[in-house]
Parts: sequence; structure tokens; C-alpha cells
Amino acid sequence: MNFTRVAIEGMAYSLPPDIIPSIEIEERLSPLYSRLNLSAGRLELMTGIKERRLWPTDFKPSQASAQAGIKLLEDGINPSEVDLLIHCAVCRDRLEPATASYVHRLMELGNNTQILDVSNACLGFLNALILAASMIETGQIRRAILVAGENGAPLVHKTIELLNEGPHDRKSIKPFFANLTIGAGAVAWSIADRSLVSDDRPRLGCWASETDTSFNELCEGDASGEDLVMQTDSEELLHAGISVAQKAWAKFLQVHKLNPVDPELIVTHQVGKAHTQAVLKALNIDPSLNFSSFENLGNCGSVSLPITYTLACENDPLNLRRKSALLGIGSGLSSLMLSINP
Repeated sequence: MNFTRVAIEGMAYSLPPDIIPSIEIEERLSPLYSRLNLSAGRLELMTGIKERRLWPTDFKPSQASAQAGIKLLEDGINPSEVDLLIHCAVCRDRLEPATASYVHRLMELGNNTQILDVSNACLGFLNALILAASMIETGQIRRAILVAGENGAPLVHKTIELLNEGPHDRKSIKPFFANLTIGAGAVAWSIADRSLVSDDRPRLGCWASETDTSFNELCEGDASGEDLVMQTDSEELLHAGISVAQKAWAKFLQVHKLNPVDPELIVTHQVGKAHTQAVLKALNIDPSLNFSSFENLGNCGSVSLPITYTLACENDPLNLRRKSALLGIGSGLSSLMLSINP
């Protein structure tokens, strides 16, 4: 679909105050590093992640999302005029009710606001963006707020515990390595019918997707009591992700044949240095067009891509008027790419 009526009305984010350098993670892993004779500094060297932020382990996803959502409302959005609220993070407060119900209450939105959760690994925010934009495009609603709040603290702390206490060797620690790149953050966007916003706001353009679920075992996470656990075959996931992204990119370019796109800003999912470089190389994209946040935020799951675009526009407001491409990917595997036009 080529969206013609949907604009990004506002964007906001919230970050934990506690900054955790990669070297601090390694210091906590000193029992493992000593046993396996691993050198400090390898985490930042291999990932490009200098630091990440984490909330306390008991800080709920709804609280994070609501923090960003309340900041969004401060830009002048009337809470009673929000037709749809979607919470679209990997992390959720519990199975029932929807985490969106807690966010709705904390944000004090109106009784006419429809609420739901959308979850698709790191791609959830983009999926929710397409769903909500489609409802606006077809005239079913006029405004939607999308929120995501991720807190990797439980996963990071549990991973450190497992690595220090388990009988690991250099091979057995590999499935846990990606867990150490995880960070925390929250983001909120309001999208609305163009008639409700000023003409200088960025507009959603075209989108394309590709899915290959034959790779859905390469990254699997779940709850274990009060803990979170995840194992990732990072090397195979990278190769599989590149393959899916290439096919999605080919579709994306095809969609734009009647409406050519020449991106001036590229934002990808923020996994780390190797992933970003591999994606840009595979898609033949000039690295100078890329804006990244993983260096200081790590991988924040579903929050990573939208918060990075938000930061890009905050860093340089001219980005709001630049042709942009959001290149999303999530374990499972799926890739979804969306253009944003001035």
C-alpha cells in the first residue's frame, strides 16, 4: 500500500538514567573471563556497543511506555481524541490483560480509545505502524498512538548469572552473547490523518515485507519463572536475516517504481556494528546515509528502530524533511521496510 493520508504527528522517547558501559558487564563476568582466559574489551570491540541503559528489573514495560507516551501528549495532543493505542513491545507486563490497558490508564486516555497489544519480536513497532496507518488511510480512525517499552535488565542479569555459574567453554557461551547487547528504552509516536497536522510533518509512504519462518529457531526467548532467558545463533541469524532483508529490499524498490524513492536517511534495526555493516553492504546502501544509536543504547528490541529515527530527527530537525527508509527485521524471521516522505 502507498499511504497518502497518514502523517507522523509527534514522536517522544524515554531512557533509563542508569548507563551501563560494556566494560562493566565484563567486570561482572570476571569469573567466566578468568576461567576461559578471555580478554576484557571484546564485547565493545565485537559489537560496537560502548554502553546501554537499564531500568531496575521490576520496572514494568507499561511504565516505560507510559513515560514516553505522556511526553508525547505534552506536545499538545488531546488524550480524548486518540482513537487507537497499540503497545508493541517484546516485553509485556503479563499475559492478561493487554499491557496497552495499563498504558492507557497511566496516560489517562479517553474511553473511546481502542487498545491492543501487537508483538513480533523487534519488528512489532513497524507492524503496528502499518496496521494503524491502514486504519487511518481507510477512514476507520483519525489518530493512533503507538508505544513500546523494553527493559533488558532481567535478561542481562540472568545471563551474567548463567555464564558465571555454568560449566561453559568458549563454544557454549556463544548462544548467550547476544543477550549482553540488550538495552532498555521507550518510544511513542502519534500518527494521524494529514488533515489534523501541519503540512511540515513527515508522511508515511510505501511499504514491503518478506517472511521466512524456516529460521524461527535461531533466536528464541521465554520467561523462566520471574527470569527471562534467550539463546541466539548469532552467525546463522545474521546470514538468514541478510537473505530476508535482500528480498524485502527488492520488493521495496519494486513498490516505488511508480513513486521513485531516493532515501536521504536510512535507519535499520539496531543490533550492532557487524549487523549494520552487513545489511548496508548487502543492500548496496551508502553507509553515510545511515543513522545509528546502538553505540550508546545497545539493542532495545522493538524500540530500537523508532527511537533511532526519533533521535535522528532530534539531532537534526532537517531529517523531518528528508526522504527516509526504515529497514526493520525481527527474529522469526520477518523484514518490513517503510518509506517516510517530506
